[in-house]
Amino acid sequence: MISVAALRMQQFGVQFYQASLTAKDIDKLVRFEVLNYGDQGSGHGARGVRGSARESKVRWDLLERRIASNEKAYQRQIIRRKIDELVAYYEQCRQAHDLPSIPGAVIISCDEPLKFEPIAPDSTLGTLKVPEREGILRAIDGQHRLLALHAGMSQFENETFTVPAVIFDRLPEDHVVQMFVTINAKHTRLNASHLVSLSGRQLYRDENLAAAHDVVRALSEREDSPLHGEIKLLGVGRGRVAQAPLAQELKKLFATEAFGPGRRGEEFREEAKRFFINYFRQVAMVFGAAWNGRKYSIKTAPALRAFIRVAPDIVRHLDQQHADRADFRAIGRVIAPWGRRIGDLRFETDGAWKRSGATVEQLSKELRLALQYPEGAMV
Repeated sequence: MISVAALRMQQFGVQFYQASLTAKDIDKLVRFEVLNYGDQGSGHGARGVRGSARESKVRWDLLERRIASNEKAYQRQIIRRKIDELVAYYEQCRQAHDLPSIPGAVIISCDEPLKFEPIAPDSTLGTLKVPEREGILRAIDGQHRLLALHAGMSQFENETFTVPAVIFDRLPEDHVVQMFVTINAKHTRLNASHLVSLSGRQLYRDENLAAAHDVVRALSEREDSPLHGEIKLLGVGRGRVAQAPLAQELKKLFATEAFGPGRRGEEFREEAKRFFINYFRQVAMVFGAAWNGRKYSIKTAPALRAFIRVAPDIVRHLDQQHADRADFRAIGRVIAPWGRRIGDLRFETDGAWKRSGATVEQLSKELRLALQYPEGAMV
């Protein structure tokens, strides 16, 4: 028997335990299995692109031997990419010592009877005794996390590593499957773009973030926008650029002096939408070959964030010329030097983009210098 500290819990007549298992306990007691119908699939229970063996830290030949595959199992096939990412994350946590890698409980069912010894009569705290037999525990939720732990066990040999676990005592097979389906069918992860859409209005009041959300929606949905359909709103759609990084960049921008922290309300948001629609229309004209070409990275999050980041410089030039901030032709005159000083080749994916750096800060610096020295005079 393995003895672990545990908390006995009960919900609607069902008794289960919240316990702490060591990494070695997990590695020995948990069996991994996936649903497979024999002639369908290769039998090793893993799917996805395996990738180069040099790129992966996972010994797939060894890991796949731990994964049973049969028609009575209920787990989905293992996703290699997910395991690779988890192993890398565990190693990052181990090196940094600032975050736990498995802070949430995995859900497990035990095939044989468990014994609970309370520290006092009627106490919910006590010691849970688990039969020490290999594969006696089955993962209902958390199989990928535990497989990644198994794959990276050599990294944690000298570390104190415990995993929070919810353990059920001999759940009926139909209840195990029902719980698995309920957890996975109803679990929905809120992506960052969805949170951006909720923030600023539904979750809390933030005028800058609300304005940023409106601008991103306008850029994605308006037919006169050169980014029409290119942005993934709510994290879905055919667009290639996520909503969240653009919205966060705009939020910071709307707090700057150029846009004026006191400029709020519908009028402010409407002016911002007009400005950015016309601004990116002119960007698309100045860098026409890159904007419409397939081998360029101008319509990526780093490039678009850089264009947003230098917007205060554009606004200052427009204000100095006493021009309407959203005037299409006036914006074009201001950014015209970019065509001469930077050019389309700067955004060629396998060319200058890769050689010169693709960071937001680097590209922002180049754009600002081109505005400051339109003819190329450097000091």
